Amino acid sequence: MPSESRRWETLEALKNSPKGKIRFDPDWWERGEDILAGYKEDLSLSSHSGIILQRLGSLPSQRSCFLGSSSGDSSPGLSEENPTSVSSTGSIADVTAKHNTLSATTSLKSEHEQINMLQAAINEAKAEDPEVDVSEVSSPASLPAISLLSPKAMDTAGRIIKFEEEQREKAKVALKLRQEMQEKLMVEVASSGSEQLKRFEEFMELKQRQEYQSMRDMMDRETKESIGRQEKLKEEQRHRMKILNLRLREAEQQRMREAELERQRQAEGRERLRNLNTIQEEILQLNQLLEPSTQTKTSLPPASLSSYSTRGNQLCSQVSEVVRKTAEGEFPSVEDMTVAERALHEMRALIRLMQEEVAKAQEKKKKDQEDEEERRKQVELQAQQEAQKKAAQSAKEKAQRKGLQNRAEDTTLKWYKELQASSAQCAQSFEQLNAPKDNQTKKLKLELQKAATIPVSQISSNSGSQLREIFDKIDKLLSGRGVVSGGKSISTSQHPQSLDFVSYKLAEKFVKQGEEEVASHHEAAFPIAVVASGVWELHPRVGDLILAHLHKKCPYAIPNYPPMKDGTPVEEYQKILGYRVDDSGVEGQDSFLKRMSGMIRLYAAMIQLRWPYSSKQGPVPHGLNHGWRWLAQMLNMEPLADITATLLFDFLEVCGNALMKQYQSQFWKLILLLKEEYFPRIEAVTSSGQMGSVIRLKQFLETSLQSRQISPPKGQLSSIFWRS
Repeated sequence: MPSESRRWETLEALKNSPKGKIRFDPDWWERGEDILAGYKEDLSLSSHSGIILQRLGSLPSQRSCFLGSSSGDSSPGLSEENPTSVSSTGSIADVTAKHNTLSATTSLKSEHEQINMLQAAINEAKAEDPEVDVSEVSSPASLPAISLLSPKAMDTAGRIIKFEEEQREKAKVALKLRQEMQEKLMVEVASSGSEQLKRFEEFMELKQRQEYQSMRDMMDRETKESIGRQEKLKEEQRHRMKILNLRLREAEQQRMREAELERQRQAEGRERLRNLNTIQEEILQLNQLLEPSTQTKTSLPPASLSSYSTRGNQLCSQVSEVVRKTAEGEFPSVEDMTVAERALHEMRALIRLMQEEVAKAQEKKKKDQEDEEERRKQVELQAQQEAQKKAAQSAKEKAQRKGLQNRAEDTTLKWYKELQASSAQCAQSFEQLNAPKDNQTKKLKLELQKAATIPVSQISSNSGSQLREIFDKIDKLLSGRGVVSGGKSISTSQHPQSLDFVSYKLAEKFVKQGEEEVASHHEAAFPIAVVASGVWELHPRVGDLILAHLHKKCPYAIPNYPPMKDGTPVEEYQKILGYRVDDSGVEGQDSFLKRMSGMIRLYAAMIQLRWPYSSKQGPVPHGLNHGWRWLAQMLNMEPLADITATLLFDFLEVCGNALMKQYQSQFWKLILLLKEEYFPRIEAVTSSGQMGSVIRLKQFLETSLQSRQISPPKGQLSSIFWRS
């Protein structure tokens, strides 16, 4: 077809034109330059150009658009510059000559329309024959590439190319990244494999070390067990050696104890032998007193003297029999000494009975004489006595109506005088021992005094067993049995006056402990009092001597306020009241009250206590009834400043609980009487500087009456104490 040949010629001419030689620069658009200016590369048609041109050949109305002529809606300017269109039958030279003008005057709108037409032709061709490969459509001969100079198309193509290059670069970058990731993954896999290999090797080494360590531990355990067994064997050996040493030491100690016991037995045997000789000597001396030849001046009948002499000879025979046994080289046993001591006691009792019988006979004789004379005077004095009695009774009643008494009752004073007379008689009975002329008697006196006073000084509230030992020691001494004092054995049987001397000194020491020890430590009253009460129960004479010493040193324990007689010196009267008077003068009031308080506390403790191991039944010799009597008589006497309040407080604090339990409602009546009627009298006679004891007594009475209860005294001995 001639038209087709011309088209190819036209395309060839366009290819060889100067504008077909320009190169495309994508950055010119950004710099604001013309898109085709400086185009250096050839613009070639794609493989679809043949199909497009064929399409254009079949559509003559669109040829002018393909070659760059304006369509019906082109601008008027363009029509004026190009009044004639290019004909399909024109020459190639004309087309080539006019190409520059057409290309230069083509507007952007016509270029856009050309691109749209090309795209529509390609799409239509694909729609008509989808199997047609536009790349295979070509001219009969190999045609050179045809350059289409459309800026918009070139811009679009450039953008497409740039996009493809960017996509290729992105693909390259993605590929590179993927390769790097693969390489990293390979490196990581290799590193992980290496680390796992290292961990496996470390695990194997650890397992090997653990096995080695377990073997070492097992060997160490076996070693330790072996060492432990060895140590155990050594310890068992040491234990056996220790036991053997202990047994040897015990055997040695047992031997030494036996040797010591043997020496002690020998010493005790020799001591018993000396005591036996002393007992025999004393019995023989006492037996001489029973002989009728020595009793010529007595008024006893011969039958009584004969019976005494016969019994004395029998006792001497018993002791001689015991001495005869020791003549064979043996020491007297404890039973032999008991027999001898019993014989000595019986001999003393026999002498005492004889002396009492002699005294009674003499007294009876004297009494008969006095009775004879008394009968003569009785009738004469009877009327006079009755008159005096009535007068005294009326005077007493008047005094009672006027106020309280200033002295003790007659019965109490009589009892006090009897105790003092008994004490004086006891002191007179051991004058020979108290004023010894030979050294042996002097030593005996000192030993007896120590044996009597030292145990009393040792009385304390440490333990009940210690208190019982002290009591047994005192009881043995008073019973005539031998006791050890200062490493020597001493007995009251060594001298006829020993028992009286020991009883007197013992009673004096008990009161002195109350005066000194109890005054300083109030709780000490109870252990001293319970021992004194036990001794009093077994040996009543000692109890009477205790009361005599107590009344002499503290007349307020009677109670009695001795009046001052005419002509009595002041210092002597103060001694009667209980004050200590020496070369330095009279003791102070505080010291005096402290001593009186100690003795009253001891007395209040004695009347309520009983020795817990006593075998006697019945009431105690000096019980709570005497405490009730003392309290009642104190309230019947005019109070003394400072003294009455102090002694009442001390007595009630120690003995109030026991009196409350014993007398109950009667006791509270007495306390109420003391609070309401007697206490104002105490306040009236007390000065402002002596109110301390008054305040204590007042607080005690108020507390007791409010609670209707008096607490047990401090220091009271409990059942736990006696088990200690």
